[in-house]
Amino acid sequence: MKSNIIVNSFIGFSLVYLSFLFFGNENTVWFLKPFLLPFLLLAVYFHERFTTKKILLTALTLSWIGDIILMFADKGELYFIAGLIAFLLSHISYIILFSKQLKIYLKKSKIIFWVGVTTIAFYLIVMMLILLPSLGDLKIPVFVYALTISIMLLFALKGFLNWQKPANIYILIGAIIFVASDSLLAFDKFYTPLQYSSFLIMATYLLAQYLIVMGILKLNKKK
Repeated sequence: MKSNIIVNSFIGFSLVYLSFLFFGNENTVWFLKPFLLPFLLLAVYFHERFTTKKILLTALTLSWIGDIILMFADKGELYFIAGLIAFLLSHISYIILFSKQLKIYLKKSKIIFWVGVTTIAFYLIVMMLILLPSLGDLKIPVFVYALTISIMLLFALKGFLNWQKPANIYILIGAIIFVASDSLLAFDKFYTPLQYSSFLIMATYLLAQYLIVMGILKLNKKK
């Protein structure tokens, strides 16, 4: 019950935050951002015990650290790189989380799996071809990051083919939206500025985190 109340508070707080962001209230947005993910952290913390709980808390904590570091990205490239590392570690935590939730691969889903693998590989190649000319010294770090989020999405796809509904749908859609959010950020920073970029990046990011958390909690709900 307490966990559900906190999740609903996260939704409400996120909507308030996104409203301020959409209308360009920069000072309020900067102040509110550090308080977003702690709602999900508390929701997971107060949820009943399950085997991957600590890994999920780790992934969320690293994302939260990344959020805070990126608040200072305009003060120097080192802040952006440090934020990138925090989110890289967060995505690695999600990969570990999804892999530990996996059980048996369904043979009847091989076609869907390989279509998904091909799509993910195509995404990675296209994104790098678009971004490479403007990355400069960040070519390797950005490639490693793009590869990591692609692997994270791959594990979410494998989970989608194994886990029960609706948890599998929540997690897969959350992972897809997370990749979309990171792609918007990279496109906006390295290729061309996007209109309403901050709003779109944060809206997709918050939705992705919410869906993944809810999916994992549903997946581990005691019967």
